[in-house]
This record gives sequence, C-alpha cells and structure tokens, in this order.
Amino acid sequence: MRSRLALIALAGALTVSLSACAAGSADPAATASSDGGHGAVAGAEEVAEPQLGLTSIDPDGAVTHLDLLDESVTDIGEISAPSALTTDGRYLFAQTNDGVEIVDSGVWTWDHVDHFHYYRADPAVLGSVSGEGTAAVATTNLSTTGGTGISFADSGDAVLLDTQALSKGEISELFRIEREPHEGLVVPVGSFALVTEASAGIGTSVRGYTAAGEPTGLEEPCTDPAGTITTRVGAVIGCQDGALLAHVDGDGLQVERIPYPAGTTAPPAESFDNREGRPTVAGLAGSEGIWLLDTRARSWTLLPSPAPLVHVTAVDDEDGTLLALAQDGRVLVLDGESGAVIAETAPLVAESLAAGAAPVLIADQHRAYLSAPSEHRLFEIDYADAARIARTFDTDTAPAFVAETGR
Repeated sequence: MRSRLALIALAGALTVSLSACAAGSADPAATASSDGGHGAVAGAEEVAEPQLGLTSIDPDGAVTHLDLLDESVTDIGEISAPSALTTDGRYLFAQTNDGVEIVDSGVWTWDHVDHFHYYRADPAVLGSVSGEGTAAVATTNLSTTGGTGISFADSGDAVLLDTQALSKGEISELFRIEREPHEGLVVPVGSFALVTEASAGIGTSVRGYTAAGEPTGLEEPCTDPAGTITTRVGAVIGCQDGALLAHVDGDGLQVERIPYPAGTTAPPAESFDNREGRPTVAGLAGSEGIWLLDTRARSWTLLPSPAPLVHVTAVDDEDGTLLALAQDGRVLVLDGESGAVIAETAPLVAESLAAGAAPVLIADQHRAYLSAPSEHRLFEIDYADAARIARTFDTDTAPAFVAETGR
C-alpha cells in the first residue's frame, strides 16, 4: 500500500514534555484520567507525538496497520470474517459469527485533559469474547483503565470487559449478566456500567451496576435504546424521547435526561459520532435532518440536511464544523449553525455505496479519513482547506472496516 502523493507532515502534531504531570482538574475527564501511570503499560514506549494510523480489516479478516507518519504498512494477523467494527482509538472490536474478536493496534493516546501522553507497543490479535447475535460494543476514551461493554442481542448476555487487562494482552470479563434478549447496550461509566433491560424484546430502561456486577439501585426509563458515545462530559445513551447522560459524581453514578425539543417530529438519532472526546456529538434524524447534542449545555439542535446523507460526525472545533457523507459518495463540510455546505469533495465512494459496502468517515483534529472498500482506497481529507484530498492510499484488498488508531 503506497501513497499516491508525496508524504506530508501531519499538520499541528502535538509535541509534549515527558515530565511529570500536573495535579488533577475539576473536569470529569480528569478524574477518569488520573491514573498513576498516565496510560503506560509494561513493554510500551512513550513517544513525543501521537502515533496515528489507520488499522483495517478486509472481508476475510486480514488485519493491517497503515502508519500515517511514515506510511509504512504492518500485517498484524488474521481474525474471522467481520461484519461490524467498533474502536476506542486503540483496540478494534470486530463482530464475527462467534462473537467479538479483539485486535490491539499497539498505539494509543492517554488524555490527561490539559495535555496528552502517547504510546507505542507491539500490535496483536488478542482473542475473542463469545456471544450470540448482533453485538453492540461501547467503549470509553481510555484504553488502559475502566471497562468495555458488549451486549449480545440473541442471547441477551451483558458483558463488561476489564480494559486494564486488555492493555496487558488478557481478555477478562468483569461481569456477564443474563437478560431478556434484545438489541441493547452495556455502557461503561467510570467504575460502573449502565445495562439496558427489555420487555417483550424491546428495550425499556437502563440499570446501574458496579464493575463487579452488583446492582446500584439506579434505574431510568429508556424506550428503544440505540446509540452510545462517551464525551468529556459523560456517556450518552440514545432513547426514543432523547438521551441519557451518565457520569460519576464522587463515589456514585449519576444519570441526567436530555429530552428532544418539545414539538419535534424528527426521528430520533440511532447512532452518534464526533471527534473523539469532544462534548458535541452528531447523529442523523432519519432522512429529515441532523441532530446535534451538546453534552455540556444539555441541549439538542436540529439542522436541515443539505443532501441525502448516510453518516454525519461533529468535529466540534471553534467553527462548529460538521462532516457528512452524502449518498452520492461526496464528503461535505458543513456549517454547525446552519447546516450549509462550506466545501465538498468529488464523489469518492460512489462505487462502494452502490455495492452496499459501508465506507467509514472519521474526524480528528486536523484531518478526516474516508475508507473506500470497493475502490480499494483510503483518503485523507483536509476539511479546513476546502475539503482538499491531502493523501490517497491504495490498498491490496478491500478495507471493509477501518479505525483511526493512536488517538
């Protein structure tokens, strides 16, 4: 896999001192990040800049990693044929016929709120978590502490994995709870987790559990739970009438309800995406518009869709930029206040969309990345420079599932 364009430096790469860290902050993320090792694990090297890469899995399960700094490609290994993928910026959680297989990309960033630590270690295929049916995976923004939740639709199993054990190459279940089968969620929140419950196969509520699987007594209504994401403020769970926002306050788990605006008839968001960790997230309101959820302000905004869309994500920069993938294969840069198109690419993934493939659109601080499975390409897009194609990478096989790692 080689770049079609000359190698360019990733703009604005952060260089930090490797000196001792400052004391904690009042920001909720700081509490979650106050680990004595600051994300370090045995055998990992701390480096001066983020080790950004694109880790891909092809339709047959071959896993490769493209280093975005030097454009080198590493073959990590093989898993079973995947059907879906979730990432926390380090690990890839791939749905297969037997459950969820886990890949460690070997690169990660530790967010210490006012600065970051960057690490590199050997990548590896770690193994699998068994379960029946579609698996919904929920992660946090930390890859060496806390938990990772998996909800299996057909068996109803609610599983919380020990993320610290994953950082040591071990798969360890903190709990596995039997529930009524349904399309549910297990959402880690600090040292707790929220687990959806169902009646007649339909999700009706979320309940709080400790990491040991003990009920906390917290229960909140949530009809048709769908979509979850973790921001600096807390963990979001989408419900039919709005969202739940969960965080740890002292030693307890707290949940707030953020209802959709009164009188709205737009469909609820079924998934959320953003630049990792940022407080504002975006999701499609069916074909009627774009939902923005500001988790700091506890407020929703509905924007019109400038074109039929298949995905949207919030950059949440000073300009409130949004990125969207249109049904015709264009990447759109949108104004976060009006939804108007600021810039756009040519159709880059029209062949993939026509074939029913699922291109992945990822936003980070300086670039966007778009996978093109049918076209056998990966695109790097400078969304702040009129959606300029900065680099194009050809791939030997179809990049069916792609994650940006090292972030």
